Parts: sequence; structure tokens; C-alpha cells
Amino acid sequence: MTGYGIASFDSGNTKYTVEIKSLNSKFLELSLRLPKIFSEKEFQLRTDCSKQIERGKVNLSFNVEQANTAPVKAAGIDTVLLKNYYEQLKAVSIELNEPAGNLLQLALGLPEVVKYDEETLSEDEWKIAEKTFNQAMAAFQQFRSDEGGVLEQDLRFRIDIIAQNLKLVEVEEPKRVPIIRERLNQFLLEAAGREAIDQNRFEQELIYYIDKLDITEEKVRLKTHLDYFLETLKNADANGKKLGFISQEIGREINTLGSKANDANIQKLVVGMKEELEKIKEQLLNVL
Repeated sequence: MTGYGIASFDSGNTKYTVEIKSLNSKFLELSLRLPKIFSEKEFQLRTDCSKQIERGKVNLSFNVEQANTAPVKAAGIDTVLLKNYYEQLKAVSIELNEPAGNLLQLALGLPEVVKYDEETLSEDEWKIAEKTFNQAMAAFQQFRSDEGGVLEQDLRFRIDIIAQNLKLVEVEEPKRVPIIRERLNQFLLEAAGREAIDQNRFEQELIYYIDKLDITEEKVRLKTHLDYFLETLKNADANGKKLGFISQEIGREINTLGSKANDANIQKLVVGMKEELEKIKEQLLNVL
């Protein structure tokens, strides 16, 4: 969900610059930095961003630079109101027999005498600014799309490593039964002696024990989850959360496989799977 986009437009007297940056976040956290003249357009900008950016901690900034030749608007004075205030102040000072002092300065500080004309955003100015915003958003989306392509390749690579380790587990699995049989048989020989061993009972217990260590279901489910993960990656919709759920299921099967393996070589392969899965989970934080 990281992204960056910037666009500028110079109309001669005014230069508009729009910059969009985002970092990872489970939700859309939108922060806007706008000149006062654009305050009336804040809701529209938030709406446009919400439609195009699903998740991420997003910072949007508008910068407007006026040329040095641009005229500065002076404040206006309401002379009628100023005279009215002045006459009233003068009358009060005479009535109270108080020194007049600087009544003009006092009157200038009263409400509504001095008026500052607020800048308003013209339709032409907004069209230019909106076009610049759209260009920045397009650059932002392209940045995220390019990053997404790299992430997809990395995720496929790591899923493939897990799948390869699963195939190696299938190679190692048949070797377990003879080793387990030999180990248990040797333990009974040392503990009770050959004469005390009931071979029929031993075979029955061995079958029960080996059935508890069977990992066939885990292998099938893990293979299914890996295929589903790759299938979901092909979908054009935002599937970051869905991929996160699938990765959790992959983790459960890997953990169960490791706990039932009872074999050093398989445990090594399981550790390799867990390592790749952790890298996948880290990368999924960047996927919508």
C-alpha cells in the first residue's frame, strides 16, 4: 500500500503542485494539507481519494505558488461605519468630560470597519487544480501498480519454495516407518527382552502409533491452500485480507505437519516453510 505520486502545472502567474504519499495501514487514514482557498473543495477531494484509495495512511498536499508580479489585495475600510463610530465616541467623550485621545485609531479597531477580502476559488482555477490532482493520482496508482507487480513475483517465488519443500516431505515420509519400527523394536528388546515381546500385539500397536503420525491430510490441505493462494493472486480485485486469511491456513497446516512429522529431515523442511511463510506475511502488509 505504499505509494507516491506528484504532478505540477504552471499557468504563468500561479504554479499548482499536488503530492500524494501513502504508507501501510489496515484502514484508510486520509490527511489533507490544503491552502485556505481550497477549503471548500476538501469534501470533494476526500471523496475522490476514498473511491480510488482503499487502504493506507495517505497524505495529500496542495501547494499554490503565486508569481512575484501578482498584485496584493489591500484591505478595505467602511468609511460610513468608521465615521459613525467616530461620532459616537466623540459624543461620549464630551458627555463624560473625558479627553478625546486618538478616537480615530480606536474607531478603526471596532468590528467590521476594516474588511479583508477573502480569496475565492474561480471555476477555471479549480479545473486546473483538479486536473493536476488527477495527474498526481494517476502517478500514485501507477507507482502502486508497479510495486504490486514486484510483490506478486516475490509472493509466487516464496509459495513455490513452500511447494518444493512439500514435495521433499513426500520423499522423506516413506522412510519414517522402517525407522520408527526399528526404534520401537530396539527399545522393547532393551526393556523386556525378545522372549517377552508379543509380535502380533507389537504390530497392532505399531499400526496405531504410525496412524497417529500420518500426515496425508495435512499434505493435501497444504497443497490446496497453496494453489488457492496462487489463484487468488490472479484476481484483479483487492485481495490483501483474503490472502492474509489463506496464509493463516497455510501456517496451521505447516505447524500440524511439523508436530506430527517425528522426523529430523522433515522438521528441517518444515522450518524452511515457516521461514518463507513469515516473509509472505510481511509482504502481505503491502497488498490491498
